[in-house]
Amino acid sequence: MGQYEIHAFVCTQGPWCPRDGDAEGVHKRLKKLAGEHGQKSRIRINHSGCLNQCGHGPMMAVYPENVWYAHLTPEAAEEIFHQHFMNGVPVERHVYANKPGANKVPRDEEGNLLEDICCKEEPR
Repeated sequence: MGQYEIHAFVCTQGPWCPRDGDAEGVHKRLKKLAGEHGQKSRIRINHSGCLNQCGHGPMMAVYPENVWYAHLTPEAAEEIFHQHFMNGVPVERHVYANKPGANKVPRDEEGNLLEDICCKEEPR
């Protein structure tokens, strides 16, 4: 295993994740929680450039588990921190699964998504 048990990469510098939601807020919330819970030596939270999944953001990739999360908010990040990072259970409703490679959603000239890809919870 590497230097950290969990290494999370939050797309905050790509062309769309910062525009599609509060990517910086997701990063800040995770960093704050790692500090508050004394986990900075175990959990590393990094800024990331584009993860090549534009239109699904804000996004985060978590290693070594290779779990990806999409459509994140700071509130979702807090849930992921407690359930996944602290207890080892990925938050399934935020997990991003797609075919390998770039999976960018097309946009019009103004940057609006041309497909409805927002993952909404199904009624239970």
